[in-house]
Amino acid sequence: MTELNNLALQILSDGKGILAADESTGTMTKRLESVGVKSSSQNRLTFRETLFTADSMSSCIGGVILYDETINQSANNKKIPEIISQQGSLPGIKVDSGAKILAGSKDEKITEGLDGLRERLRIYNDLGARFTKWRGVFTISKAYPSRLAVQSNAHALARYAALVQEANMVPIVEPEVLMDGAHSAKDCYEKTSEVIKECFDELILNRVDLTGIILKPNMVLPGSDAKEKILGEEVAKLTVDCLKKSVPKEVPGIAFLSGGQSEIEATENLNLINKYNTTNFIMTYSYGRALQQSALKYWSKNPKDVNGTQKIFNHRAKMNTLAAQGKWSKEIEKE
Repeated sequence: MTELNNLALQILSDGKGILAADESTGTMTKRLESVGVKSSSQNRLTFRETLFTADSMSSCIGGVILYDETINQSANNKKIPEIISQQGSLPGIKVDSGAKILAGSKDEKITEGLDGLRERLRIYNDLGARFTKWRGVFTISKAYPSRLAVQSNAHALARYAALVQEANMVPIVEPEVLMDGAHSAKDCYEKTSEVIKECFDELILNRVDLTGIILKPNMVLPGSDAKEKILGEEVAKLTVDCLKKSVPKEVPGIAFLSGGQSEIEATENLNLINKYNTTNFIMTYSYGRALQQSALKYWSKNPKDVNGTQKIFNHRAKMNTLAAQGKWSKEIEKE
């Protein structure tokens, strides 16, 4: 096994998942303001440190994706990557600079950030990062995603992944087909398959070691405005089937994004996916809001009640770790 494969397995094994705490300052400002808290550098740090020092970090969270601001911060005279590492989790870093309008398209997007990435990766590695994240976004409509958007984003993801592995870190490859729209689950299945296959064609072309990456895809779901809703069992079957046909067997694991699902939906669907999983892939979670939202609401009322906030976060992390092993149930959720 390669060193990168070992790192990937360290993040994903034994039901562990990833805490996506890489919200940009703008996104985190919206989250904090939605619960009546002023978005300052200190408030953003205080909330994140509360999570990073929770007991579930060592038992449930294999890796934490950070934002540039956070990886450079310290709390109680300890750097944030050090705090995460001492919990037995691995620090990671979001390295893309966001999705911008794709030239040649009216409203599809391309993720930028390749310029200067090699140099930034060296800095992040020195700061303690052991894995990275880059997100490509795709919309579904009658015309989208276009070939231009699919190929452009797949190429960018592959170039990013090659540079990350060159820097001896594990790249999370995140091609997200958005839930926005009225498309059916069948449409999502077909477009997600197309996007993932194109990504792996580009990864192979760029000589990326597939045993040393983590795939972070969306689940196969109908659009948020779709009239037709489907049961979780169907979500699980479609998602597993899609990945079985689209992802090379060398990939060690898949960490799903929650993509706008509620906390319970994200947990329940992950659990069903693992019950239906007929592949050798580890299938776990890389959640942001679906791990943090209830904890954030509680914390906003009294930031000094660290134990109360951590108790809520610990429960959510434990539920998702059980789901990553196919052991979650509604009865356990209520205990």
